[in-house]
Amino acid sequence: MPIFERPPLETLTPAKDRWTPLYLEHGRLEVDDSSIKWIGADRTILRIPVATVSVLMLGPGTTVTHAAVKACSDSNTPIAWVGADGLRFYAFGVTPTHDNKRARHQAAMHASPKKRAEVARRMFAKRFPEAVVRSKSIKELMGMEGKRVKALYADLGHKYGVTWRGRNYNPNNWVLANNINRAISAANAALYALTTAVVTSMGYVPSLGFIHSGGQIPFVYDVADIYKPETTLEAAFQTISINPDANEQDTLELLKIIIEQTHLMRRMPKDIPELLS
Repeated sequence: MPIFERPPLETLTPAKDRWTPLYLEHGRLEVDDSSIKWIGADRTILRIPVATVSVLMLGPGTTVTHAAVKACSDSNTPIAWVGADGLRFYAFGVTPTHDNKRARHQAAMHASPKKRAEVARRMFAKRFPEAVVRSKSIKELMGMEGKRVKALYADLGHKYGVTWRGRNYNPNNWVLANNINRAISAANAALYALTTAVVTSMGYVPSLGFIHSGGQIPFVYDVADIYKPETTLEAAFQTISINPDANEQDTLELLKIIIEQTHLMRRMPKDIPELLS
């Protein structure tokens, strides 16, 4: 079996300093010469500094060896399995952290109705920096959030000259959605993968949400929603404004640039502990 030397804990790059996600499709991920190697179907060979990548996003046509998964685990680097061009998010590999202190703290906050509401209000405060959320109920804040998002879609459509007829898509049949809806869905799926990578690499539990409760990763949705206006929605509307026939990959390329420009990988690991303080 190929040998991958486990890096010492103190040498691992923290989540805030890692590269943005690396998307791979149609190829094989394996360990060779004590490093992670990608062999593409087009015969491209790429050695990946796995300990500095925020998450490996594996798309269609990919295979990964047991040794490669172990190497990613040893490097505290999550793996996410996604659809073509990141259009869907299927699953992720939980990365073991070296203690469960953060998970226990999150669980304690989640178990207390009072503390759970406090965390939810902090999350809404990130969305409404000018509003007084303390005096609002969680139900009222959720209503405000729905109105805010609808207005944001309309404003972005007007700003970028993109026709907006509402958020309308069928996750089981993407062909029925128009280009802007497909662009938003692709960008959101990529953001969920990135957020899951940060959440799990820091030792938090994706299934314990404070605003969202459905699905398997409600805490990921809680966190990702904070950053959508400046990342995924900007990427989607900008892409379609430049080229109305742009595909999902075009959106993801711009999203990567925006994530780097907004320093999201530095902010998210700092914001999450503050939300749960």
